[in-house]
Amino acid sequence: MSLVYIGLGSNLGDRLKNLQDSVSHIEREIRVRKVSSFYHTQPVGMKGRWFLNCVLEGETELGPHQLMETLLAIEKEIGRRRKKKKEDRIIDLDLLLHDERVLKEKGLVVPHPSLHKRGFVLVPLVEINPHLYHPVLKRTVKEILNRLKDSHRIEKFSPREN
Repeated sequence: MSLVYIGLGSNLGDRLKNLQDSVSHIEREIRVRKVSSFYHTQPVGMKGRWFLNCVLEGETELGPHQLMETLLAIEKEIGRRRKKKKEDRIIDLDLLLHDERVLKEKGLVVPHPSLHKRGFVLVPLVEINPHLYHPVLKRTVKEILNRLKDSHRIEKFSPREN
């Protein structure tokens, strides 16, 4: 079994329902061990509605390619239509880490190439596993977050805010 971390984000429609539905879909494919709190986050590199984000930790026998294909299929099932990179989205599922694997191939980079730059990913990652080790940067996610220079706002989400 491999330990995996998946980032989830939504800024269209009922964002909370989109994340909850996505977690349910993911649970059909992998064993979900932990889900972080939900965070209301300012968009990075685009204009648009604020995102709702979380991170989950799971175990799977799927390899990185099979897991990524599964995540893309779940996005499609939830209603995502990929047109441009920097656009509003009903759901975005990112494979952040797959054990301590390091892959750099067309269509799949693990660890996620922007993981260390994104507070909206690091904050929930630190919440569920502050000692998680980044195999390329050779630091824990907590150390990476503590050194992060990111001014985008990240606020713990309360469901009544939706």
